[in-house]
Amino acid sequence: MSVYTTKEIMEIIPHRQPFLLIDTIEELEPGVRAVGKKCVSFNEPYFAGHFPGNPVMPGVLIVEAMAQVGAVALLGLPQWKGKTAYFVGIDGVKFRRKVVPGDVLMLETKIVTCKGSIGVGEARCLVDGQVAVVAKLTFAIGD
Repeated sequence: MSVYTTKEIMEIIPHRQPFLLIDTIEELEPGVRAVGKKCVSFNEPYFAGHFPGNPVMPGVLIVEAMAQVGAVALLGLPQWKGKTAYFVGIDGVKFRRKVVPGDVLMLETKIVTCKGSIGVGEARCLVDGQVAVVAKLTFAIGD
């Protein structure tokens, strides 16, 4: 059973379709880590052009999905309620496996540091237990 449904996620982060890239939050330690799930459908709008006849989920959208999971972990805390998490930096990104329609992404983001409104998360995306993407995400929380 999920910790948060899509509807509940939308009460925490400002993203909406087609840019809400997580379906559920499966595990949550507020302010520490979260695990989200994204079921990749052939009907995703980006597959029309990336790539016709050979659909592959754009890597930047996978990184964004990992960031959204981290945002849920932080923005659910009372002191950040109603705020937005913005990218400040993305480091060490490694794409290790293609993501295609039918894949189920398990997205885990751990908050490594958070000083004031600036922080760093370590994120990874797994498909069938295999690492698809890893990244270090730096963020700033603001209005």
